[in-house]
Amino acid sequence: MSLVLVGMALVFGVAFLSAYLLTPVAERVCWRYGLVDRPRRGELQIRPAGRAGGYAVAAAFLIALALSLVLFPRSAAEAWRLAGFLVGVALVVPLALIDDFRRLNPGPQAAGHLAIAAPPIAFGIVIDDVASPFGGLIEFPLYVALPFTLFWVVGMINTLNMIDSVDGLAAGVSAIAAIALFARSFDLGQHSIAVLPLALAGACAGFLPYNSSPARIFAGSGGSYFLGYALAVLAIIGGAKIATAVMVLGLPMVDVAAVILQRLAAGRSPFKGGDGAHLAHRLVAAGLSPRQIAFLAYAFCALAGWLAFSLSGVQKLYLFAAVGFILAALSLALVIRARGAQSG
Repeated sequence: MSLVLVGMALVFGVAFLSAYLLTPVAERVCWRYGLVDRPRRGELQIRPAGRAGGYAVAAAFLIALALSLVLFPRSAAEAWRLAGFLVGVALVVPLALIDDFRRLNPGPQAAGHLAIAAPPIAFGIVIDDVASPFGGLIEFPLYVALPFTLFWVVGMINTLNMIDSVDGLAAGVSAIAAIALFARSFDLGQHSIAVLPLALAGACAGFLPYNSSPARIFAGSGGSYFLGYALAVLAIIGGAKIATAVMVLGLPMVDVAAVILQRLAAGRSPFKGGDGAHLAHRLVAAGLSPRQIAFLAYAFCALAGWLAFSLSGVQKLYLFAAVGFILAALSLALVIRARGAQSG
């Protein structure tokens, strides 16, 4: 066990150090090739910053992954699924580059997200069952498993993309979610699987010193697409750990869902920002700083991760039901408010 822990520490350290060293390189590339975001109305950004830091995170993860292949032997079946995951990563990069340079519309973005989600499914990474809160497994037929998996991967990509509006938020909550997935896999004795989210957590941690408020560089599409995709697939690849991921990322998911419903109710595109609809924007209006908002989100996600390990299956079901009720009530309130504003 001690050698396993040493190997895991090495993987985390290499991921952290790689991201820490590569992010300044990415920052220089941003300024050289014009990949720079400038403050815009309705956004929280306060100074110009590069928007390609996510490629440094992805590269750091891949470097650490290569080390893990040497330290943690894998079965043929696991290597096959890992290959499917890497094919999806290979598709993330060109799509993100196009989006970073050209600012794709929602339609092409959605098509690209579906294309990214397809390879892992083709390699057998599918949500074909979930743990029942009452014990045992709930198995899905293929005609349910395939669209559910697509929805899960695309939904995670969009969640990370849409919450990347506060310095350090997307990378920080991704690191916490990755640590929770690591802990769950390690607890199950899946060491060669556990090291994957650990590498992701290390890469995010190495990026955060440059991305925390006031940010020198943003993750950009390369970061949000990669983080969302990686978290979605790593929650499946060693046996579905969907409940753990949903609990840790519950707050960002609820926020994104509420914003989408509010924009639809107002007759706007659900993916067009600048309206201050996200919870983070409302907290800034209430007087909180971006750094305070990020740390509040970290604390909430960490607490949710702890609850994911502490609660029984039935207790998690009650918690999900409560969150669903709150989301439904919030959505109804937003719809009524939007219709009232339109009629007025």
